[in-house]
Amino acid sequence: MAQIANEFYEEAYCMSLEYKLVSAFQLMDADKDGIIGKNDLRAAFDSVGRLATDKEIEEMLNEAAAPINFTQLLNLFAVRMSGSGADDDDVVINAFKTFDENGKIDGERLRHALVTWGDKFTPREVNDAFDQMYIDDKGFIDTPSLIAMLTGTGEEEEE
Repeated sequence: MAQIANEFYEEAYCMSLEYKLVSAFQLMDADKDGIIGKNDLRAAFDSVGRLATDKEIEEMLNEAAAPINFTQLLNLFAVRMSGSGADDDDVVINAFKTFDENGKIDGERLRHALVTWGDKFTPREVNDAFDQMYIDDKGFIDTPSLIAMLTGTGEEEEE
């Protein structure tokens, strides 16, 4: 019985993951042509409040061996998840640089993103995480300090 339950769970997880990936692809494919191109990526970045340079977008598109249709997107995710793509620290750094404004991250904007997008955090999880961060009196988080804390890099704390 346990094996049946485990197989059911794995099947449900795979279906859930597939649904999320299809949904993500559909959101990114702004012009609905089945290919994620330069304008689609620009629209995706704009929708989360980040201005991406043409160079950044070109670099992302060049990671794919072919035009980015759904299958190619799955291949890109598989490479990233296998660890043969970007270093985990690079992923963390790039994720938080998305929110960076002159070395600071707007705490409320980050809070909104964490409870709204991707693997959603609960408000309590966000509060617990924010308790570990230095947030100034204007509600901003120091980006380099946050990245150093999350990646274990940077200056050591003085005792």
